[in-house]
Amino acid sequence: LVRSAAAGDAEALDQLLTRAQDAALRFSTSVCGGADDAEDAMQEALIKTVRYVGRIREPEAFRSWLYRTVRNACLMGRRKQAGEPARLQSLDEVLPGSEGQARPDAPHPGKNPEQLANNSRLRLHLRDALRTLPGPDRAIVFLRDIEGLSTREAATVMGISEDNVETRLHRARAQLQAQLRKHASERAVFEF
Repeated sequence: LVRSAAAGDAEALDQLLTRAQDAALRFSTSVCGGADDAEDAMQEALIKTVRYVGRIREPEAFRSWLYRTVRNACLMGRRKQAGEPARLQSLDEVLPGSEGQARPDAPHPGKNPEQLANNSRLRLHLRDALRTLPGPDRAIVFLRDIEGLSTREAATVMGISEDNVETRLHRARAQLQAQLRKHASERAVFEF
């Protein structure tokens, strides 16, 4: 698809942009935080896709290139504003359901309502724990654990070494585990 778009196939470019839009918006929402900033970063990435698709030397690396472009657009937006975004999106808002909309909690045939409620609470606590991570660590967790990028791809997107990605990912996962354990122990105290 990337090769066809690079060769001037307008239909291939349209398909590429459609696919890239969803991925760019999910990532920009995670990295930029605010909906307006995320939209701006996504649009910037799509504009650059149209402009530079012919220059992409390795079509297999398009996804990494797209994420790097979104990340850079978010960073440029942050340079214009001081501090972290006021609001972070939840994983439910970031991860698409059908037709790109947030996934409702659909009944699961093997789980009772109490289990579903516990899962919903866990998702809320995970979202809160993700908010405590520094922005770059949160982005690495998103790229590796949510988007499924390899360490090499995440390193390319973030502009850091693979060792640095592994270190940050390990540290971020440890922080998330600690936050979730803390919540679990606090909850156990209140249930007595």
